[in-house]
Amino acid sequence: MLRAALLCATALCTPLALAQVEVKPVQHAKVGAVLAVKISEDIAPGDYDRLFKGLLANPGKYARKVALLDSIGGSAAESIRMGRLLREAGFETLVPTNSVCQGSCVYLLAAGKRKTVRGYVGLHRPYYPAGDSAQSSGGYDARRYLREMNVPVELADTMQGIDPRSMRVLSPAELQRYGLSAATAQVSPRATASANDQRPDSPATGLQFYRR
Repeated sequence: MLRAALLCATALCTPLALAQVEVKPVQHAKVGAVLAVKISEDIAPGDYDRLFKGLLANPGKYARKVALLDSIGGSAAESIRMGRLLREAGFETLVPTNSVCQGSCVYLLAAGKRKTVRGYVGLHRPYYPAGDSAQSSGGYDARRYLREMNVPVELADTMQGIDPRSMRVLSPAELQRYGLSAATAQVSPRATASANDQRPDSPATGLQFYRR
């Protein structure tokens, strides 16, 4: 089992690196053509460009567009830029089973026209505040962004009040309260309570929209 606190400590001690941003069209037996985006690891300047180029390289009509999130966050400014792009392109957002979306990854989750959480969502201040040039220059406004996404702006205040070493995993009720999920079937209150101390293993459900 993997402790959520260990995730935070690892991120704080690891040099900033680009996230893994993958864009892939897939064919779903029931839905049809689906454009899947997978965003994982640390979010850093340059990831917006990778996402934008990936979308440009996969034009066409899709029955659905789904962004899969499994990230410990990183640059808040870059996350917000990416979130606006996902919203403009009409993406849903999904935190799959056994995945975590924490810190500034929450801004990506908020961008979905429909949001589904089957893994874990953790709140805390974004990492790397000293190294985020956009943040130090006032280059982004989290509250304004959340208003654009039709998400309660109190989410930004709550995030800023939580130290990264004390990540708070949201319960199903809190996900609903902050407008971060329309479906939380895989997350129970008991599992959430356990995740605030340690992240339990759970059976993988598999993702129907993304196959390597």
